[in-house]
Amino acid sequence: MLLELSEIFKWVTTGGNRTYLLKGINIEVQEGEFISLMGPSGSGKSTLLNVIGMLDHFDEGVYHFLDEPVQNLKEKHRIELYKKYIGFVFQSYHLMDDLTVYENIEMPLLYQKYSSSERKALVADMLDRFNIVGKKNLFPTQLSGGQQQLVGIARALISKPKLILADEPTGNLNSKQSEEIMQLFKKLNEEDGVTIIQATHSEANASYGSRTIHLLDGRMVKG
Repeated sequence: MLLELSEIFKWVTTGGNRTYLLKGINIEVQEGEFISLMGPSGSGKSTLLNVIGMLDHFDEGVYHFLDEPVQNLKEKHRIELYKKYIGFVFQSYHLMDDLTVYENIEMPLLYQKYSSSERKALVADMLDRFNIVGKKNLFPTQLSGGQQQLVGIARALISKPKLILADEPTGNLNSKQSEEIMQLFKKLNEEDGVTIIQATHSEANASYGSRTIHLLDGRMVKG
């Protein structure tokens, strides 16, 4: 078992009123699965991804990641788990505009114990894998949306995570670029065994997953 969420609740309180963002979420994820989260805007997809990715806390429930009880972990240990095992791909790319493509991809390795030569080899491998060797000295603003997303995925993958979390990963891309990104995810899942959880509005993107979880108003509903 890679991760398990049991009765997860998350809420915000404004003016004494509690608004639920997640209500009683129960999910088990095995290693090697490809899961699609679907639902309208505001249904809780991104919030759930952020909870799974340990970027966001939750208010009630139990979350085990690789048998570790996330809710009981000290923040430092939680961050270490995230950096070691989880790669995040965002709709808005989240690249650093003042860093080159090469530097953006290398960034996750700087937090871990890699030597300079190891970092060089890993970045070279990613640049080659994504056919962006010629772009390595460019800055994100000099790239197309599809190229920026490839850099974002390369950065997410470089530390060989067990889990990729993708939040509307093709939301800003045209249909051809979208298909290329989804084919790439499928290959990573099938050939490299990377577990993927994606949040998407797109039925076409969701169909790449081996199962789909539907959300509505923070609850899991039947498809």
